[in-house]
Amino acid sequence: MNPEFGPKKKRSVIFYYLIVLAVIVAINLFLVPVLNSQKKVTVTYSDFLDMLNGGLVREVQLSDNAIRFTAALPSDSAKQTGAETLGLFETGRIEDPNLISLLYSKKVAFAQLIPEEVSPILSLLLYWVLPLVFFVVIGHFLMKNITKNMGDGGVMSFGKSNAKVYVAAQTGKSFADVAGEDEAKAALQEIVDFLHDPDKYKQIGARLPKGALLVGPPGTGKTLLARAVAGEANVPFFSISGSEFVEMFVGMGAARVRDLFKQAQEKAPCIVFIDEIDAIGGKREGGVGIGGNDEREQTLNQLLTEMDGFDGSKGVVILAATNRPESLDKALLRPGRFDRRIPVELPDLAGREAILRVHAKDVRTEEGLDFRAIALATSGTSGAELANIINEGALLAVKEGRDRVSQRDLEEAIETVLAGYQRKNAVISQKEKEIASYHEIGHALVAAMQKNSAPVHKITIIPRTSGALGYTMQVDEDEHYLMSREELFNKITTLTAGRAAEELVFHQMTSGAANDIEQATKLARTMITRLGMSDQFGMTALSVVQNAYLGGDASLACSEQTAARIDQEVVDLIAKAHGIATEILQRNEPMLHRLAACLLERETITGEEFMQILNEPAPDTAGQDT
Repeated sequence: MNPEFGPKKKRSVIFYYLIVLAVIVAINLFLVPVLNSQKKVTVTYSDFLDMLNGGLVREVQLSDNAIRFTAALPSDSAKQTGAETLGLFETGRIEDPNLISLLYSKKVAFAQLIPEEVSPILSLLLYWVLPLVFFVVIGHFLMKNITKNMGDGGVMSFGKSNAKVYVAAQTGKSFADVAGEDEAKAALQEIVDFLHDPDKYKQIGARLPKGALLVGPPGTGKTLLARAVAGEANVPFFSISGSEFVEMFVGMGAARVRDLFKQAQEKAPCIVFIDEIDAIGGKREGGVGIGGNDEREQTLNQLLTEMDGFDGSKGVVILAATNRPESLDKALLRPGRFDRRIPVELPDLAGREAILRVHAKDVRTEEGLDFRAIALATSGTSGAELANIINEGALLAVKEGRDRVSQRDLEEAIETVLAGYQRKNAVISQKEKEIASYHEIGHALVAAMQKNSAPVHKITIIPRTSGALGYTMQVDEDEHYLMSREELFNKITTLTAGRAAEELVFHQMTSGAANDIEQATKLARTMITRLGMSDQFGMTALSVVQNAYLGGDASLACSEQTAARIDQEVVDLIAKAHGIATEILQRNEPMLHRLAACLLERETITGEEFMQILNEPAPDTAGQDT
């Protein structure tokens, strides 16, 4: 490992405080006892007179406010040897005109203390110069230590970048650690190849892309990909977050950008990774801040200047990551700055299976786990969520006292991540359980009776911490990238079937359909405003998607009259789906009761058990009349 990039050990301020504490302790242990041996004893004036009249006082020193004297202290040894022990005493001065005569009569030596005149120069040194020197030395010492901890540059180190620098051995990542993003790895492989063998590209006149922007939803592995590129290329890796550039002090962000690129030029070839670049790379707007230019814009301007100024042939590659590409400034995205935009999307079926296998390598699992089944049940999840599913499965196995993760653990982990933990201690009345059973069977039965619907995988009425009293899980047998109008409408019909079952059996509505209603309404509105699946509006885009990687919220882009017509068509579409769901349940009402009774008894049934009951012939009640 190159020691230039390794971490430097820095002594903390606490280390020096401990030294000062040790000196203070030593003074108290050795010097203070010596001083205390000469300590004076304070007595009253009457005690002083008693000792004087008793012949014990040997010498007296008089001052304006006090009387200090030495007196004999009789002891057993003094009585035997004739020696005496003298002590130092002090008492307050009292106006006593007979004191001098009494001292004469007792033949005690006495003297008047004259205050010592202190030299003005000495007084200046003692009371002004020495304390000032002391504080200057201590302040210099502390500032020197703080400067070392902050890095070279003293106070100006506030303008130093906070980039974490890794060498190849410290990144610990390679493309083998990244699964499910084959297209992104292929796009980044050229950068790795250029850093390994730049002459091959220079001979033909090709130049290395200055920057590559990794774009995708949270948790898809953008940061992991950047670290893997550095590990593959075996070059230093600078990592910093976009928010670390922006400070409350004006100019600090721009100074940190300059310092970051200065360090990168010195360590070339290297990779600079800026995570969440939208924190400083957002679109510029006039009239913001003092003078029309705020701190964030100054930082962005400096970043644009630095990316234009450095020589890409030296092997400095700028990688950045964001999940809000639509918010970035156009000047940042032009060729010559971020030459490439690399999508890092949610993994497909094969990608999810590969990611599950990568994260399961370090976990003890049972033989023959079906990772494809887990991947099928986790459509739309990110790599981070899949890693969490593996970890939740391992935690569940430990909680149940087993030393290996089973298929059941991973299936339960999926439900935990998607719907929350089981509320095993929840007290649910029998009536509410019955309603939940009919509600969930309504979803499953309508889904099974329709064409182009995903097969039912599991039905349960065990409450979850998300607030759901139960749910029906459908899993497609294969990955789908396109959905027809009929498939989407069937999905809305399945969503309305829970409420339809409640109305058919109990003749009432409950709040259990709240999430179904929300999903059905959102899906119907998407069909009309974005997918062009409307007879009234045809292929017309009536909404705009914002933050596609952060939830994909859509806002209408039409007049108020058109918005009212859209609302009415959404209502009509959902009402039509609800009517079809009710009709299906009415035709299969005996099977609805039979399945609901089974679910109420078992609380959870699998898709295989559901289909087995559904395909069984109805009990024959003919021929029982008397």
